[in-house]
Amino acid sequence: MFIAAGQFAVSSQWEQNAQTCVSLMSRAAKSGVSLLVLPEALLARDDQDPDLSVKSAQPLDGAFLKMLLRESACNTMTTILTVHVPSCSGRAINTLVALRGGEIIARYAKLHLYDAFSIQESRNVDAGNAIAPLLDVEGFKVGLMTCYDLRFPDVSLALALEGADVLVLPAAWVKGALKEHHWSTLLAARALDTTCYMVAAGECGNKNIGQSRIVDPFGTTIAAAAEIPALIMAEMSAERIRQVRAQLPVLRNRRFAPPQLL
Repeated sequence: MFIAAGQFAVSSQWEQNAQTCVSLMSRAAKSGVSLLVLPEALLARDDQDPDLSVKSAQPLDGAFLKMLLRESACNTMTTILTVHVPSCSGRAINTLVALRGGEIIARYAKLHLYDAFSIQESRNVDAGNAIAPLLDVEGFKVGLMTCYDLRFPDVSLALALEGADVLVLPAAWVKGALKEHHWSTLLAARALDTTCYMVAAGECGNKNIGQSRIVDPFGTTIAAAAEIPALIMAEMSAERIRQVRAQLPVLRNRRFAPPQLL
């Protein structure tokens, strides 16, 4: 099965961002991709207004997702991204959605809000309270995560112990000292912790690093982007997962009970 990650710089205009998503979806589908991951918080972004993504929040039946769902109806590919959905006045939920066949087939409210490195996402975003059920894509089990979740290994481990083969991660990873190193190290670590593929898509604006990656279950990067808009693709193999888990049976060798999340 072919998997892909698309990255771009999110603008302040939701219509422009929706069209960019549609273009990436069309390109990926024409290339035979079955699973496409796009970045986090795609409705709107402005370097001068850090709250714009929340101010621009739309419901799941809003115009932004309607544009993407029309494109999704044209193929059988599964597309994963996150948008801000209104909760109460001035607040929103950072919501991962999976689109297929013109419908929203799964959703996940971001568990871990980015209250770190002098940023406080929880100031106007409400956290989720549960991991999402695994999503089936052509027989592969897909675990859903969002950005800062990457720093919490119990999330990826819980998904792997439920049976995940691949973990997906829309992200807007903020630039900073050693942050690119954290990103690459944590993606490889989560792949090794779980012996799952990792598909991570990063927003590549002025404040975020881009650097989308696809990592195999042995922690090896098999496709990567730099800091500019890109669509990267790789082939995911059930045999590769079986091979790695035979050599490195960390899930089977565990001696402690699975972590309890909330």
